[in-house]
Amino acid sequence: MENKLKTEILNITAIVEFVLLGFSDIPNIQWILFGVFLVIYLTILMCNSIIILIIKIDSALQTPMYFFLSNFSFLEICYVTVTIPRMLMDLLTKKGNISVFACAAQMCFVLMFGGSECLLLTVMAYDRYVAICNPLHYTLVMNHKVCVQLVTVSWVSTAPVVIGQTCQIFSLPFCGSNIINHFFCDIPPVLKLACGDTFVNEIAIYVVAVVFIMVPFLLIVFSYGKIISSILKLSSAKGRAKAFSTCSSHLIVVVLFYGTATITYLRPRPNQSEGVGKLISLFYTVLIPTLNPIIYTLRNKDIMVALRKLLTKLLM
Repeated sequence: MENKLKTEILNITAIVEFVLLGFSDIPNIQWILFGVFLVIYLTILMCNSIIILIIKIDSALQTPMYFFLSNFSFLEICYVTVTIPRMLMDLLTKKGNISVFACAAQMCFVLMFGGSECLLLTVMAYDRYVAICNPLHYTLVMNHKVCVQLVTVSWVSTAPVVIGQTCQIFSLPFCGSNIINHFFCDIPPVLKLACGDTFVNEIAIYVVAVVFIMVPFLLIVFSYGKIISSILKLSSAKGRAKAFSTCSSHLIVVVLFYGTATITYLRPRPNQSEGVGKLISLFYTVLIPTLNPIIYTLRNKDIMVALRKLLTKLLM
């Protein structure tokens, strides 16, 4: 009994690093995956940087809607930079070793930027609500000071909660296996390696997920309910089409992001398949950030006009 206890203590204290399995279960296509994810990462950086640049230099885009979009684009760059470069390094070296501290830092930043994205999407929905449902007071309500305050709250308010939750998870003892069947340090696969009762941690995860995922989502649904109601009251078909076009891009991004985030953090733990969880995480950490700039540019006439202007200046 005493030897067994010593072994358990040794296992708990011995884990100073984890091993991210990533895509090691499909070794034959490691180089293909490296090439694909490298192209995706560079595309995300380039597209979002172009959006930020266009909004910065084009005077026609100096509005609250595009101010929020430029912040969203910068947030997307930060979000993917936390996961994809690390994944590329693991694919290149075929080693997934990551220290406990680095794992905790990665989890913290992923959750922080993900939470900020939820809040910023809510702010963008509120902006469209004021613009369409209360257009006469739009410039007064959404003045520059208010916009800066809303963006600041979106960026900052998640930090203390996420830092506290990350510290709570990594204060748990980890014993036995140190292998994380994932390509980054996400909550569900890390929590599976923890010893003892994780009930309190799981409750905390659900509470935080409700606050930063479900509550913002319900606010967005409420905003769009009001928006759609106001649009349908417009007498002009052209006016209705224009109003819908300014909201459709944002609505597509909301559905994609919230759908996958809800499945990951609000579903019961026993139902979590590691393979499915990895696939869903790949969707919201890689695929959606790739689609977002495409959705916002191709479906936005103002952005496309500004992009043509920029290309014309550069080619002249």
